[in-house]
Amino acid sequence: MTAELAVLLQRVDLLAVVDIVAVTLIIYLLLVLIQGTRADQILIGIVFIALLDILASYLQLRVLQWLLQYAVPALVVAIPIIFQPELRRLLEQLGRTSTIIQRPLTVLGTTPASNPLHTIEQICEATIRLSERRYGGLMAIERQTGLNDFIARGEPLDAAVNASLLLNIFFTNAPLHDGAVIIRGDRIMAAHCLFPLSDEVSESEQFGTRHRAALGISQETDALAIVVSEENGTISVALNGQLIRNLDEPRLRAILVNALVGHGSGGEVSNGEVAPRNKSKDTSPTSQKFWRGLTASWRSRGKEKPADQRAT
Repeated sequence: MTAELAVLLQRVDLLAVVDIVAVTLIIYLLLVLIQGTRADQILIGIVFIALLDILASYLQLRVLQWLLQYAVPALVVAIPIIFQPELRRLLEQLGRTSTIIQRPLTVLGTTPASNPLHTIEQICEATIRLSERRYGGLMAIERQTGLNDFIARGEPLDAAVNASLLLNIFFTNAPLHDGAVIIRGDRIMAAHCLFPLSDEVSESEQFGTRHRAALGISQETDALAIVVSEENGTISVALNGQLIRNLDEPRLRAILVNALVGHGSGGEVSNGEVAPRNKSKDTSPTSQKFWRGLTASWRSRGKEKPADQRAT
C-alpha cells in the first residue's frame, strides 16, 4: 500500500495539481450556482442514480444493470434541458467571477430562522391584519427547496420579518402590492415575485390568480403559501398542492408551527393539521385527523364565495 502510494505521488507534477484544482473549482462553482434552487434536489436524484449504478455493478444485479444501461443515456440528454436556467446563469456570470467566489457555500437548501416561533407570530399577525382590512396578499415561506429562481425575478428586500412591513407591502396602492413575498427563515427576501399558476383547478372552484399561484408554487416546490383574498378577506394555505381555506388565527398558527417547526419534512395539510407524507388511510389518530379534516375542507368549498381575480 505504501509503495503504491509512493509511486502515485511520484506521478503528480505541477500540471496534475493544476488539473485537480481546476476540476475542484468547477464543481464548487456549480454547487454554488444551484444552491437554493430546485436544481439541488434534482442533483441529489442524479447522485442517487449514480450510486445505484455502482451498487448494481458491484452486486452483479443483471436486471437493474440493464435498466440503468438504458436510463443513463436518456438522463445525459435530459441534464442540459433540466439545468438550462442554471447553465445560462453560469455563462452570464463567467465575466463576474468575483460575485460567485464571494458567495459562501453552505448547506444546499434554506437557512433556518434564528427564532421560528417569533417569525410565525409576525406572519400570523400580518395575515390577520390583512384579512381584517381586506388587503389581498400572497406569502411563500421557503422550506427545503430553494426559491432563488423566483427571488431573482422579484424586488430584493432582505429585511427582517415584521407584521407592519408586510402590511405596508400589501397595502392596496403600494408599488409592491401585486405579486408574492418570499420569506426565508426570519428574512423577507423579496417582494413582487411571480409564481407559476396551477392548472389543476376545476371551473366550479373559481379560484383567483393568487390562489392559483399559491397552488402552483406548492406543487413545484415544498414551500408553504399563505393567501389572503382581497374580495372577502378569506385566509388560505397551500402546501404540497393542497389548499385549505377559511382559516382563523389559531388554525393558521397550528399549520405554520406543524409545517415549519413540528414536521420539518412537511406533509399534507388539511383543517389546521399537517399530516406526514406517505401515510396511508389507517386508524391512527394522525391519519384520522387528516381524513376528517380533508373531508370537511372539501365540503366547505361549495359554500364559499369566489376568490378574488386580481393579479398575483
